[in-house]
Amino acid sequence: MKKIVVLESLAIPEEELREIAKPITDQGHELVLYEKTDDVEVLKERVKDADILVIGNMPLPGEVIRAAEKLEYIAVAFTGVDHVDLEACKEKNIKVSNASGYATINVAELAIGLMITLLRHIVPLDKITREGGTMAGYQGRDLRGKTVGVVGAGAIGRETAKLLLALGCNVIAYDVVENDELKKLGVKYMPLDDLLKESDIVTIHVPLLDSTRGLINKERLELMKESAILINCARGPIVDNEALAEALKEGKIAGAGIDVFDMEPPLPLDYPLLHAPNCVVTPHIGFATKEAMVRRAHITFDDNIANWLKGNQKNVIL
Repeated sequence: MKKIVVLESLAIPEEELREIAKPITDQGHELVLYEKTDDVEVLKERVKDADILVIGNMPLPGEVIRAAEKLEYIAVAFTGVDHVDLEACKEKNIKVSNASGYATINVAELAIGLMITLLRHIVPLDKITREGGTMAGYQGRDLRGKTVGVVGAGAIGRETAKLLLALGCNVIAYDVVENDELKKLGVKYMPLDDLLKESDIVTIHVPLLDSTRGLINKERLELMKESAILINCARGPIVDNEALAEALKEGKIAGAGIDVFDMEPPLPLDYPLLHAPNCVVTPHIGFATKEAMVRRAHITFDDNIANWLKGNQKNVIL
């Protein structure tokens, strides 16, 4: 029988999580639940006799993985896995799966929400209204009819593109692999620099890889229209946020909606984007809806752990 250690809350009530895991624990497997900590020594103690680890988006460093002498499998209840030391997993032949698909629709919806928030000046106008002001000096812009560049047309990018098409946008895309379904819907693929030049809105949906780190840098921001806005609900380091803050301050682009940063919030109060004009920031909430938290728990236990126990690994990262 295996010991399954959940290192952080999966944002659903404990009794609900135990109910989801019941088909596995009914087989005799042990489930141990902890709250999140960044104390490495505490983590080493918690993982030392675990066969299976479950984490969400908390960092899992190599020294913790190496301290888990019995560890065979890590079920990441998240889409990205750049917070897990995969080299340590390879060294110890530990298998890794993610919870692919649980947050597809909610990240796409947040990206659309940030677009509308910026186009209609919702954040500043909320403050003005509460202070007894009017709309004087503000005029919004339609989303319908805008050319939106989707950078990364994987599952989330495709869902975002479909929502944008339904809202009457002209959608263009950049990806290393072109998707036939999107092309049939009228989405035109083009090189990244051309997309940046043509787009009224650019929305980022690529994974964080060596090849995408700093993908949107100072030079590429300068390719964008002065009237354009940038949305990032993917991974923070894909965008050079210092360069983005400068571009906003200098009026080189019109606005930005950012859900992800070079670090997990809380952000330091001097973080450049917090002081940039026309920048709406949210504390990495793209994945975080009640429905998504339930979906990821089911994927983690019903799909990933249950199938790995049967020798049929799903959502394979390693």
